[in-house]
Amino acid sequence: MENQSCVKIATEWDIVAARQLGRNAAKELGFGQVDQARITTAISELARNIYLYAGQGQIGIDFLEGNGRKGLKIIAEDNGLGIQDIRKVMEDGFSTSGGLGAGLPGVKRLMDKFEITSEVGVGTKIQAVKWLR
Repeated sequence: MENQSCVKIATEWDIVAARQLGRNAAKELGFGQVDQARITTAISELARNIYLYAGQGQIGIDFLEGNGRKGLKIIAEDNGLGIQDIRKVMEDGFSTSGGLGAGLPGVKRLMDKFEITSEVGVGTKIQAVKWLR
């Protein structure tokens, strides 16, 4: 059951489109309203980061199924400058944009699984999974 939907992120409107895609996918899979909001918020943060720091990239959403569980995987990818210090951006309160700094640590808390890989000068890939309870 892995059919990936994708939204290219290049404008602020693309962030809205990615949120909507995520909410629809979460609803379709049977997530309750609270988890739909968590997933949508995580997508919003990831898409906003792509827009602010990389200029463009994409958000993909996969349906997962295995071991009697169903879930959604969000993949945020860009070819931006990359993240120099992943540990630092994963600290609560850290922000380079003057925002609240809830960004990536917030996404990690909202989701069940969170993985980040980044190479300076190459780009960043973040995968986050939410399992249906």
